[in-house]
Amino acid sequence: MTLAPSTLSTVVDIDQLLAAARELRLAGRWERAALLLDSAAVTEPAARARIALAAAEVALERDWFAGTDTAAEHITEAKKVVPDGDWDMAFLQLRRDYGRLLLVGGVLSLGPAGKDPESLTALVEGARALHERAPDEVRRGWASMYLGLITDNHFADRAAAPAHYTAALRAAEAGPDDLLAREALRHLGDHDHDAGDHDLALDRWRRATALGARAGTVPGTLSQQMLLAVLARDTGDESGACALATEIARWAEAIGAGRLRAQATAFLAGTDPTAPPPGDGS
Repeated sequence: MTLAPSTLSTVVDIDQLLAAARELRLAGRWERAALLLDSAAVTEPAARARIALAAAEVALERDWFAGTDTAAEHITEAKKVVPDGDWDMAFLQLRRDYGRLLLVGGVLSLGPAGKDPESLTALVEGARALHERAPDEVRRGWASMYLGLITDNHFADRAAAPAHYTAALRAAEAGPDDLLAREALRHLGDHDHDAGDHDLALDRWRRATALGARAGTVPGTLSQQMLLAVLARDTGDESGACALATEIARWAEAIGAGRLRAQATAFLAGTDPTAPPPGDGS
């Protein structure tokens, strides 16, 4: 007798399930990751909370790269089962708030112009609180990373942000945490690039690309390669820059990363994705 798939029951270790979903999420297989988590029939409260958090993170990352808007619902559902005061839940909410505040009228806006001052204050205070109560050094490093991002991209304080990225990099190297190190090197390299130090920017951006690849983040590695294309153009290698951007656009389209594809396509048309949008006040 053959059972229908919906009637089959398999016992799967929760840690292995979450690890598989994480790898799918990093690879840009967001729908498959979400379906895998949805298929887990668990009743134990702690396991339900971990799965709900993982599902919200899948949605958040999909929104970031694909330009969708699905994380709010998943975060609301996760808050129903995750204990109050949970650090990871608070960090997930901070990440969503950070990304949401980057858009003013649906348009990317760096700096404080057009943004609610109270929301910005709450955002940076939330990041500081997460830094203070982080349960381990890597999580403290992630809080430092977002303090830098908030300082850079919402307050336009380019002088203060690198210290936060440097603290995040130290925590990542102590962890170790390849994804955190990638993020820190990516943004430190951005400051090197703006300062005209192309050699140091190239070194950091190459390291960030390799770390992202080792961690298995396909869209993250593509976005990092976008910065290498920028540097190639800046140093006179226009043909190399366009060849790399063309492949980035092709890959991004293949995995459904619409926002990243649009960035690569705009680069091919002459736009610098590292430049602030015009009129953003930064």
